[in-house]
Amino acid sequence: MKNNSGAYYVICAAMLWGTTGTAQSFAPAGFDPLVIGALRLLVGGLALLGLAVYRRELGKLSDWQLLPTLLGAIFIAGYQLCFFAGVAKTGVAVGTVVGIGSAPIAGGLLGRLFLGEKLGRRWLLATLLAIVGCSLLSFTGGDFSVDPLGVVLVLGAGVFYAAFTLVLKVLLANKSSIAVTAVVFCLGALLLSPILLQSDIDWLLQPRSIAVALHLGLVATAISYLLFARGLQMVQVSTAVSLSLAEPLTAALLGVLLLGEQLNAQAFSGIALIFSGLALLVLRRRPFSRRLNV
Repeated sequence: MKNNSGAYYVICAAMLWGTTGTAQSFAPAGFDPLVIGALRLLVGGLALLGLAVYRRELGKLSDWQLLPTLLGAIFIAGYQLCFFAGVAKTGVAVGTVVGIGSAPIAGGLLGRLFLGEKLGRRWLLATLLAIVGCSLLSFTGGDFSVDPLGVVLVLGAGVFYAAFTLVLKVLLANKSSIAVTAVVFCLGALLLSPILLQSDIDWLLQPRSIAVALHLGLVATAISYLLFARGLQMVQVSTAVSLSLAEPLTAALLGVLLLGEQLNAQAFSGIALIFSGLALLVLRRRPFSRRLNV
């Protein structure tokens, strides 16, 4: 358990991310997904910033790596824009598979290229199982369409997410997880602020909308990314991004348990494959000498 604690932190974070779709289903009609994405960063960033100030963890401006910090804000803001816009164009099924499925591949390549991380056969097999499972889970609705621009956007979202994870790993080497996530998210929200200023946000005045926004900002962003950052300090970038595939698994199970959605045999096969991939990454094989009781 102790050796795998980083993986469990990441899985818990991904499970909280998996609540976003269910939470949005309780929002009033007419909500804007792009506004939801911007609000997540704003509410989560401000909450983390308040905590960082209270704990006096921000430090001096000279202590910060300015370029990685700015890049982290750009990447997380770009992920929000590309994913929501891409899904709107090409649909949830294709968007989920391409966006979430491309992230582990991009994360593995970026971790290998910039941090020299090793990509073993276990990671490759686990990632493949999870991506295939995600595909089976997403394409259970029957009809779907492929929009070239939408595919490019969600592919970009996957790359942005992997790049954000890489930069976060670099920043966490010198600063606390609370300070890093607070500053990066607040800067990301600032980059997305034109969306909030130019959009119709009257629907936000309803109590249900406020509850949804608070859940997405505090639970599915602030708390979840603190867990993710904590786990990222203990595992490789490639492993963290692959473990994030627990998100669609959680979303599917919540859809069944809370929204009354029906899953067919193909969907359950997808869930089993995702679970198998995650288990392969989390469960460590015992050393050969221990298996022989030497």
